[in-house]
Amino acid sequence: MTPLPTVLVVDDEVRSQESLRRTLEEDFQVFTASRAADARAIMEREVIQVVLTDQRMPDVSGVSFLKDVRRDWPDAVRIIISGYTDSEDIIAGINEAGIYQYLLKPWHPEQLLLTLKRAAELYRLQRENCQLAVELRAAEPLLRGRVETSRQRVKAAFALSNIVRAADSPMNAVCEQVQRAARYDVSILLQGESGTGKELLARAIHYASGRADKAFVVENCGALPDTLLESELFGHKRGAFTGAYEERIGLFQQADGGSLFLDEIGETSPAFQVKLLRVLQEGEFRPLGSSRSQTVDVRVIAATNRDLEAEVQAGRFRGDLYYRLATVPLQVPALRERPMDIPLLAVSILERASAGLGRPVKGFAPGVLEHMAAYVWPGNVRELMNEIQRMLVLSDGPILGAEQLAPAIRQSNPAERADENTGLRGQVDALEIKLLQETLARHQGNISRAAQELGLSRLGLRSKMQRLGVERPARQDKVEEHD
Repeated sequence: MTPLPTVLVVDDEVRSQESLRRTLEEDFQVFTASRAADARAIMEREVIQVVLTDQRMPDVSGVSFLKDVRRDWPDAVRIIISGYTDSEDIIAGINEAGIYQYLLKPWHPEQLLLTLKRAAELYRLQRENCQLAVELRAAEPLLRGRVETSRQRVKAAFALSNIVRAADSPMNAVCEQVQRAARYDVSILLQGESGTGKELLARAIHYASGRADKAFVVENCGALPDTLLESELFGHKRGAFTGAYEERIGLFQQADGGSLFLDEIGETSPAFQVKLLRVLQEGEFRPLGSSRSQTVDVRVIAATNRDLEAEVQAGRFRGDLYYRLATVPLQVPALRERPMDIPLLAVSILERASAGLGRPVKGFAPGVLEHMAAYVWPGNVRELMNEIQRMLVLSDGPILGAEQLAPAIRQSNPAERADENTGLRGQVDALEIKLLQETLARHQGNISRAAQELGLSRLGLRSKMQRLGVERPARQDKVEEHD
């Protein structure tokens, strides 16, 4: 049985003591004293949780007594009860004795009982808080170790070495560029089709950088209208707009010291691009409804499935923002451009999906991976993941066979794709190499002019040169500013 909370009633009038005892004794263990000296003696031998004292007593005032209680028994909750409303007594009680409440006589039994129950609950919470503080101090090294272990586990999970790719994959060049760029605190723009793994690369950049111990925050810029996107990124004050019932901290502030990944940056409006440019230039922003700017230190990693250089030329994306975002532009290849990775990816995805769905399997039947490698995967890695999960859900046996493949994948011809890769692809590559070399030579290595003649963006031309191993010829004229 839980013991009753203790209360000490200090009053020089015996009838007042008895009246208070009758009111409180069902809910409290009540101790009484007529003088401060007697009250001190009781507190020295009993654990008193609440002290209820009269203000006017012959030997000492209630405030003076409670000042001593505050010094010697600081955990006890202190209450004064008095028939006088002297403001000086009240002020002294609050400032000097740290009283919890000042009650006036005549008191109402229910009001008094409620006040003392709240005081006893406050005492309990104070004691629990002290105990928790002691336990936390004792557990601090253990907790710090667990946090560090979790942090290292996350960093390992998103390491570039975990990105599945073959020895001759075009992803190797991308990962090498990511590894080099991650060390420097510059903005990175990831361009590539939807589903190619741009967010995975963004996380790899963050966890390979000096900001790995801080937050990595994600926002899809194409999913929200301008007003809501501003609120998400910059935050807002209460009442800034209809429905803003409370203050909101924006993602820039949440990512302070870390990295902010802005996916689908090409979907933003010109008006919003101006506001984003200010944050990147000045390192400060203003929450909606606020008159004061806030400073942040955030590394921005952006991604898009659009050709932003072409968008700039068409006037749909600000050139100054593009160059702020694309300090290091990286082109992420589509899955159809890396067919050698598909079998490795499929096996890796199957292992994770099997564990996540609780559906143990041994692997794929012969021929399944060949069909997968022959398919063009318009949805890229995301489509491959969905296909394997669908196969797991719809199959019963320990092996995933070709009959579980979607019709379009099952009908793909591995032999045709192999011929394409070895024969037709080689011829096309040879023609492309010859065309690139001739065009670059004609423009003396000027990337901008060569790209314009070929109908490519500068980034697209550089990506083709990298994939095909085409070197830029030496320039004879002065190098252009943006070359």
